[in-house]
Amino acid sequence: MKKLFSILLIALILPLSVSAANKWEEGKHYNVISDKATAKPEVKEFFSFWCPACFRFEPLVKSMKAGLGEDVKFTKVHVNFMSFAGPDVQEAATKAMIIARAMKKEEALNGAIFNYIHQQRSTVTGLNDLRNVFIINGVEAEDFDKMAKSFSVKSLVNKNNKEITEFREHLNGVPNFIVNGKYQAVFTREMTTDDIVNLIVWLTKQP
Repeated sequence: MKKLFSILLIALILPLSVSAANKWEEGKHYNVISDKATAKPEVKEFFSFWCPACFRFEPLVKSMKAGLGEDVKFTKVHVNFMSFAGPDVQEAATKAMIIARAMKKEEALNGAIFNYIHQQRSTVTGLNDLRNVFIINGVEAEDFDKMAKSFSVKSLVNKNNKEITEFREHLNGVPNFIVNGKYQAVFTREMTTDDIVNLIVWLTKQP
């Protein structure tokens, strides 16, 4: 009787496992955009501070990070091709994000920039406006100015923009998630927020 119960239990679990493995379909939930994956698992979120959907996605991004393995690197890449602001202003926002990253305060200061644009409905005219946002949120003016002039920040801004160039043909809109340099996530209308997070986590585990 005990053996029969075990067989029945396995019979029930197996279809569920197969179903979970087949839940995400290529061409529907993700696209393969490269023949080769990165050496280590990674997630790149292409976004814009001016994008309302990117602003709404921030809580999901936090959930994604929490669900990723410790070996998975998550990087935000700020795009410069949105129509909401001029290229120079968007470049200033990229620089501000990189400064926040160098200060190890990226999540908090990104949130402050998003709130400045979407909740306070304030206009960003250049780096000085973003400098003021940082100062209001506890960053010393001298520290900001020092970082803004640093070679390391300039190099990281260039790296950010090279990422845009590399994947530009796949970036018809934002937010856009590229996983392991090989997979582009596709979010469908019927997907729940948990589905979105689970898809990203699942893609990081694909070769």
